[in-house]
Amino acid sequence: MMSELDPLLLSRIQFAFTVSFHIIFPSFTIGLAAWLVVLEALWLKTGKPIYAEISRHWIKIFAVSFGMGVVSGVVLSYEFGTNWSELSRRGGNVIGPLLSYEVLTAFFLEAGFLGIMLFGREKVPKGVHFFATCMVALGTAISAFWILSANSWMQTPQGFRIDDLGVLHVTSWWEVIFNPSFPYRFTHMMAAAYLTTAFVVGGVGAWYILRDRSVPHGRIMLGMALCIIVWLAPLQLVIGDLHGLNAREHQPAKIAAVEAHWETMRGAPLVLFAWPDVETESNKYEIAIPKLGSYVLTHDWDGEVRGLKSFPPEDRPNPIIPFFSFRIMVGIGFIMIALGLAGAVLWLMGRLYTTRWFLHAMTWSIPLGFIAVLAGWFVAEVGRQPWVVYNVLRTADAVSPVAGGKVLTSLILFVVVYGIVFGAGVYYIAKLIGRGPDKTPPVPDADLSHRPLAAAGNP
Repeated sequence: MMSELDPLLLSRIQFAFTVSFHIIFPSFTIGLAAWLVVLEALWLKTGKPIYAEISRHWIKIFAVSFGMGVVSGVVLSYEFGTNWSELSRRGGNVIGPLLSYEVLTAFFLEAGFLGIMLFGREKVPKGVHFFATCMVALGTAISAFWILSANSWMQTPQGFRIDDLGVLHVTSWWEVIFNPSFPYRFTHMMAAAYLTTAFVVGGVGAWYILRDRSVPHGRIMLGMALCIIVWLAPLQLVIGDLHGLNAREHQPAKIAAVEAHWETMRGAPLVLFAWPDVETESNKYEIAIPKLGSYVLTHDWDGEVRGLKSFPPEDRPNPIIPFFSFRIMVGIGFIMIALGLAGAVLWLMGRLYTTRWFLHAMTWSIPLGFIAVLAGWFVAEVGRQPWVVYNVLRTADAVSPVAGGKVLTSLILFVVVYGIVFGAGVYYIAKLIGRGPDKTPPVPDADLSHRPLAAAGNP
């Protein structure tokens, strides 16, 4: 039975599990590092201890999250060799240096200043601690730059040639790094990271207010989070639209799968819900709005939209996962916009911190950013299939010659180890959040309690 296991399918499941586990930590720490910079700047400018207290509290959470992100990311590098050796052999000349640049720039920068940021508050001047926090935040952004560049190149490859052995060689690093989808994917991911952090911080702040614990700190957290959500959530919708237009140009099969369009047509409907049936090449239980699909995808009511049937069956992604993942991501996006607008209205009415339904809604929204990020990555990666390097190298040709039983064994071990190690990490983070910020008496910021935006960074 073990010999009948499909190593390709198991390797894909294993990589999906490990990369999904990994991405939730950078999607949080990228935004959290930037927010810590803002807190340190406010403390440096105003000298008000409450900003230092909040920063000290969240730096502990950042440290645990950052550590789990690094550990889970290292595993992915090994999987390129253990599970995807043909990808490494044929595409290593391109992907390898990009990942090395991340280490040489982002990791070295973070390693150089992380210790000062975590342990140097009482040992170095305020300005030095602020600078160290800035460098760590810059490192997280640079790390995202190189990872998104490598992944985007696999989605929209250019700047290379293929030799007689099928090995890829770089002809232009500029074209490799700044490939056609990179600007959209990088911007989209950075915005997603900031929104993820904003909803975690805002939700925790709302939780503190509801339980009448660390209320001044909770008000600052919620107020600052809403200052980001209210404009970035709608902007993310615009960024996503531009990203979709780019994908339609360079990866039309992915867009056809995401929208569950089987036939090429003009004035295509926007499919709100359906069950894509691969065997019959049609949708079951379809609910659609006429012509809106063409307008969304082409910005023309009669624009032509290619269907999955226009691609050979062996070149089509299975539409089920991209179709539903995309709708989960977009649905969460609209929820984020609605919460941001509701928060702005409540602030204008002076009821932001006393409207319990809104505080409960923000608390329950803490995981929304993580779910949206995972859904977005499922759209990107499953929608790229059956290619690991789009239109260049098939996923089936990139897998290592390893028996399915061995892959299954390692997959089970990953699930068990990740469940124990990272479960403990998440539990510790929850304990830190539950304990709340450590107060430095006296706290001279009680006068900010009735001024939400003043407490959110405009004293």
